[in-house]
Amino acid sequence: MPSITRRHGLQLLSASLLSTQLPSPALAAASAAALQSWPLHTPEPTGIHDVAPAPDGGVWFTAQRSGHLGWFDPKSGRTELVALGNNAAPHGVVQGPDKAAWITDGGQGAIVRVGWPDREVRRFPLPAGTPFANLNTCAFDGDGVLWFTGQSGVIGRLDVKRGDIRVKDAPRGRGPYGICVTPAGDIWWCSLAGSFIARIDRQNGESTIFEPPTKDQGARRVWSDSRGRIWVSEWNSGQLSVHDPKDKGWRQWKLPGDAPRTYAVYVDERDQVWVSDFGGNAVLRFDPAHEQFERFPMPREAANVRQILGRPGEVWLPESGTEHISVIRT
Repeated sequence: MPSITRRHGLQLLSASLLSTQLPSPALAAASAAALQSWPLHTPEPTGIHDVAPAPDGGVWFTAQRSGHLGWFDPKSGRTELVALGNNAAPHGVVQGPDKAAWITDGGQGAIVRVGWPDREVRRFPLPAGTPFANLNTCAFDGDGVLWFTGQSGVIGRLDVKRGDIRVKDAPRGRGPYGICVTPAGDIWWCSLAGSFIARIDRQNGESTIFEPPTKDQGARRVWSDSRGRIWVSEWNSGQLSVHDPKDKGWRQWKLPGDAPRTYAVYVDERDQVWVSDFGGNAVLRFDPAHEQFERFPMPREAANVRQILGRPGEVWLPESGTEHISVIRT
């Protein structure tokens, strides 16, 4: 069983390997990695949802319940909240080429930019007359254009230089959720309700659909590795899958456990794939070369890690169910 120790208010949790094979040297060395956690010290629950590394060594997070962009300092454990406006309910956040935080705010129906370190808030509302989009996540393409999803059934783009924002109906209607950029600068997204992934034509905004082998698998989030392969967290099936655009092939792996529910997916700088499992209350690392899962159990019940993002050597985890923020240092 994994062991838990406490140090200076942090919780440290060792990992366990889940494989019938001998661990690779990389994973054997990494298995000593520890998960560290901090409670968010805020006046009210934030509803922490997504995270993104900030340029100053801190970590941003979207406070969906309280309507803020949060900033967490891992050195001091301090949390700061930046108000985003009336009715704000932010979902996704990424660091832009300008080092600012770029946020999909479903409550305000807008893309919100928070300058850093000046904390200046600027809003880019969806075009007048746009129905409720339920904005979810966003990613910058290779030209610096921001693309975003709306679960009500829209795909949008924001030319940040001109401030021009456009939306169009997504193929097959409601469901657009996760989105990512490849090393070539291309944009892929997935549909939770539609159970597919899609590539965007950056010139005309049209999407080409690619069907996973497992029917109704519930593609929730996507992330690209260094080769441009698209990794998919399958919420309904409890699988991790990958699509290779070069040969149009697919592979999939069931997460360990009795009833896995795969939510977040993220590929780190070493092409190790990280996923969160709501069913097993854990985060897992998958080694594609050896097809091994390594499990990091969460020390609190119902941690509900909805998104994963990191910087070299760090994998950051927002615990929406417990109002904690965690990191696995690799």
